[in-house]
Amino acid sequence: MGQPIALRQDYDAARVRRMARESADADQVRRLLALAVIYEGGSRTEAAEVGGVTLQVVRDWVLRFNAYGPVGLTDRKAPGQPPRLNDEHRATLVAMENGPIPAVHEVVRWRIIDLYQWLWEEYEITVSKQTLSRELRAMGYRKLSARPRHHAQAAGAVEAFKKTGQRQWQRSRVVAASIPPT
Repeated sequence: MGQPIALRQDYDAARVRRMARESADADQVRRLLALAVIYEGGSRTEAAEVGGVTLQVVRDWVLRFNAYGPVGLTDRKAPGQPPRLNDEHRATLVAMENGPIPAVHEVVRWRIIDLYQWLWEEYEITVSKQTLSRELRAMGYRKLSARPRHHAQAAGAVEAFKKTGQRQWQRSRVVAASIPPT
């Protein structure tokens, strides 16, 4: 079995404990206290017990601490999958703002499904409709939908239903209070 990985020499147990006391991140505090045990001459097994983890995790903490210092012991956000649309794709979508050319694009207005299909034909990029919608919203565009209309609605039915006369304003009657004053 090999030698354990040495900790950085520019820190000591007192300094690491002070940083743990000043930190607001509970996970970072736990990790710093485990490393303070090692700085004080304790074994890696004792540090793992203090941290509530295995020896492999303590080794990972030591590597992160040696590379990045105390900041390396904070939880980081997972990088996730890189975005499929780059700045060129977004600029091309913005340039299509004027609307489609019916003879070329075979649509009269852009819908998300049409833009989805266009991205595939132009760049061979597959993104979900939800992702494309999120990207368009981030660029300042909003989904517009027509107001629903019943299929059997007569053309003049709405205008005939509306009240067109001027309102006759009347003062309401003064009504005596229902509870007499005492």
